Amino acid sequence: MLRMTLMGGQARVLLCETTQLCQTAADLHNATSLCAAAMGRLMTGTLMMGVMMKGQGESVTVTIKGGGPIGTLVAVAEGGDVRVCCDNPRVELPLAANGKLDVGGAVGHEGRMSVVKDLGLREPYIGQCELVSGEIAVDFANYFTRSEQQPSLVALGVLTNGEHVLKAGGLLIQPMPGCEEQTIDQLELRSPMFADISRELVAAPKEELAEDWFRGMQPELLDRTPLRYHCPCSRERMEKALISLGKKELQSIIDDDQGAELGCHFCMKKYFFTTRELIDLRDQALRA
Repeated sequence: MLRMTLMGGQARVLLCETTQLCQTAADLHNATSLCAAAMGRLMTGTLMMGVMMKGQGESVTVTIKGGGPIGTLVAVAEGGDVRVCCDNPRVELPLAANGKLDVGGAVGHEGRMSVVKDLGLREPYIGQCELVSGEIAVDFANYFTRSEQQPSLVALGVLTNGEHVLKAGGLLIQPMPGCEEQTIDQLELRSPMFADISRELVAAPKEELAEDWFRGMQPELLDRTPLRYHCPCSRERMEKALISLGKKELQSIIDDDQGAELGCHFCMKKYFFTTRELIDLRDQALRA
């Protein structure tokens, strides 16, 4: 993730390529091209939110429920680490009228985008807004404008070729307080240049694109953040989840005498607990 400023700090820019991350998500979830595109766009937008958060251990969770056949989509970012899942990753639909993958049709157009920011405080920040299109980039821009009062230009793209993600990436531009009208006008004039960002990334590396897109606007690179698909699930976390069920629920599982298998929706790992292990966890729940 490249983090930059324009015109001496009048606007901030985040630009990233997420091809490998989107391919990892597609492989883990055995996703169709359509669902890989939807998850990739959500993951990339969530990453840009995550990178903007300052504190150690802070995280952001973005959930989209649009009423479409893909079901609920969820992405979680902690800095440059991200993970994603959806209810139905095998959805397929005809191409949209413009010849592109019908992400909006898969996600749906009637529902909400919810953003939960865990800042390490007692209560997380929660923001919501109605979906505009289900195409995700427009919905992120709408969220920033309505829920955070921050006008934003957002471009998200995932270019696929059957089973493979060819290119994926995202761009976020936000004018800062005191940004001159002339700067905003320049950004609006240049916006068609980066509307189809995944295809632009095929043509040139993101560094070259940034130089070309923002020529004459004093682009200044502030830092780079490495990105990775990472799920922090573990057997210990699953044990805590089971304990949190309480002694009655655990006893019910024990009485079935089949053990228990818990699966992670983000990385698809499975964790099996024997009846003996469940009894031990029940005893811990009794002592809690």
